[in-house]
Amino acid sequence: MSMASTIVATPPTTALLAHCRSIAERARRAAIDLAGVPGDTKAACLRAAAAAIRADVADILAANRLDLAAAPGFGLTAAAIDRLTLDAKRVEGIAAGVEAVARLPDPVGEVIEESRQPSGLVVRKIRVPLGVVFFIYESRPNVTADAAAVALAAGNAIILRGGKEAAHSSGRIVESMRRGIVATGLSADCVQLVDTADREAVGAFLTMDDLIDIVIPRGGETLIRRVCSEARMPVLKHFTGNCHVYVDRAADLAMAKAITVNAKCQRMGVCNAAESLLVHRDVADRFLPDIAAALGEHNVEIVGDAATRRLVPVAGPASDTDFATEFLGPKISVAVVDSVDAAIDHINRYGSRHTDAIVSADQAAIDRFAARVDTAVVMINASTRFNDGGEMGLGAEIGISTDKLHARGPCGTRELTTYKYVVVGSGQVRS
Repeated sequence: MSMASTIVATPPTTALLAHCRSIAERARRAAIDLAGVPGDTKAACLRAAAAAIRADVADILAANRLDLAAAPGFGLTAAAIDRLTLDAKRVEGIAAGVEAVARLPDPVGEVIEESRQPSGLVVRKIRVPLGVVFFIYESRPNVTADAAAVALAAGNAIILRGGKEAAHSSGRIVESMRRGIVATGLSADCVQLVDTADREAVGAFLTMDDLIDIVIPRGGETLIRRVCSEARMPVLKHFTGNCHVYVDRAADLAMAKAITVNAKCQRMGVCNAAESLLVHRDVADRFLPDIAAALGEHNVEIVGDAATRRLVPVAGPASDTDFATEFLGPKISVAVVDSVDAAIDHINRYGSRHTDAIVSADQAAIDRFAARVDTAVVMINASTRFNDGGEMGLGAEIGISTDKLHARGPCGTRELTTYKYVVVGSGQVRS
């Protein structure tokens, strides 16, 4: 595959299938070779990739300017354009993120379990790479580098299909990373960017379960549902991030205010931002007017149940749809609940199994909430915004899974591995 960032013209269907299969076959060969590469070599490769990104900052920014110039034609929102925009500081952050992954322990080869059987056989359960990862993602150039770094560190080859809105930026970042990969003696095919804008390329890759081991879609719900319906291989996904903050009767209300404002307002257009606030009835009359004023300073629209609207006159009525919606912007749904169990029931009914927080000093309430809320990540007296691979010690992440199999929550290097059994004998035969 060319390392240039140019998007090629759409080939005819048969040519497109052949082109995509060639990419997947090269990824499969690279994955087989990569599975046996020592951890220090992979780390050196990532450090070289980070150095190449730093050295190429001018070219990366020039590519990004091409994407920004085209952004109005794609109808991107201000928040989407902000996520797309790179400057020298953000490029340095991309390089630093790749280096952070390089510093992580190598998960490959870890002996998860070992036992000696009565037959004398030694049975080892050993962590191994998944193989080939097909990653479909939104228009965020930093995600390109994060995903490539995490996949490579876990011994996987990755096929990247980024949004067309960031095509030039992503292409140029991949070009730099591939230069670093080749400089350390590994195959450039460890990291490939799909170089056609044809949307049917996604469908083509989704049929290749003989070459691709897992697909990870990261983007809008429509895309993810399409992938789930068409993929012949396992899908690691999350549909939406309808995250909750529950303020318990035993909450420190100053803490609850700070957490709620941060969870909702620090960055509104991300999947771990809070979209719904639940408040125990015993503290609602003290907490709701205060938090409404604080959210109002950030121009957040409040919709709520009847009890909320009595305490917050500016709040509009909330429907079931509102309580189930990931707003990704300046709007929040609010409900007053009678107990921690009512909060749990509300979250389990309307939530998306992403991130849900409790603010409380009552350990019994905390324990009950943590055990019974069906979510990937429970935050206790902390903002939902901390559900992030970097913040949770995983390094960069390739996504946040709301699935229960094969991985759940932020997915780093360990989550991009599986295991095999290696059985060591000394000539045993079974009678």
